[in-house]
Amino acid sequence: MYKRILLKLSGEALKGDSKNIVDEQYLKEISKVIKDIHDMGTEVAVVVGAGNIWRGKIAESIGLDRVPADFMGMLGTVVNAVCLSSTLKNLGVESIVTSAVNEIDGVVAPYSIDLAKQELNKGKVVFLAGGTGKPYFTTDTAATMRAIELNCDAILMGKNGVEGIYDSDPRKNPNAKFIKDVSYDKIISLGLEVMDLTAVELIKNTDIQIRVFSMNDLSNFGKVIAGEDIGTTCHK
Repeated sequence: MYKRILLKLSGEALKGDSKNIVDEQYLKEISKVIKDIHDMGTEVAVVVGAGNIWRGKIAESIGLDRVPADFMGMLGTVVNAVCLSSTLKNLGVESIVTSAVNEIDGVVAPYSIDLAKQELNKGKVVFLAGGTGKPYFTTDTAATMRAIELNCDAILMGKNGVEGIYDSDPRKNPNAKFIKDVSYDKIISLGLEVMDLTAVELIKNTDIQIRVFSMNDLSNFGKVIAGEDIGTTCHK
C-alpha cells in the first residue's frame, strides 16, 4: 500500500516488561517487524524515542535544565537506533544509523536529506536518530519533519493497549469512543492525543497519512502495509 514509510517507535517499546532498558526478546520481535516490512518491498525509515533510557520527568526531579536534558534524550535515541540496527544486521537486513546530533565516527553518520534518500533508494533501512538536533522538540516533531523531508507516504505508529485513537483516554474512561478516520484539522481542534500538536501542525497540509493501531499484535504492522483497514487513519 505504501512505497516508503516512517516507522515511529517509542523507546518503551524496546523495554517491554523488562527492568532493563532493552528486553532481548522484544528487541528481536520489533526487529523482525522491521524486516518483514522491508521484505514486502516497502522502504523503511525509523524514528525511535528514548523513554526507556531517559525521560523529562527524571530531569525535572533532579533539577536539570531543559536544554541539557533534551540533548541527553537525543543521545538516548542514538543508543536505541544503534541497538536496533545491530539486531537487524543479525537478521540479514542492511541499515544505516544517521543522527541530527554530531556524527559519531564509525557508529552513526550525520543526518542529511540526500544521504537518507540515497540509502533508502538502495534498499537499506534508515534510522533517524538525534531528534531534530535541537532542544524543545519532541520525537513526534522529528518524525513528521523527517517524513516530509523524505517524501514518505505514511507514518506508522503502534500503540500499547489501545486499538487506535479515541475521543478520550480509554484506559481512564470506559465510555471513550473509538475514532476510525480523522482529519489533522479535527485532531488539532479537539486536542486529540495522537502526538505532539506541533507535529500535527507540520504535517496537516501534506498528503502523508498517519496510521495509529495496536502493537499488542505485532503482525498489525504488516497488515497495515498490506492494505488492511485496521486502527485509525489520520489525513489531510
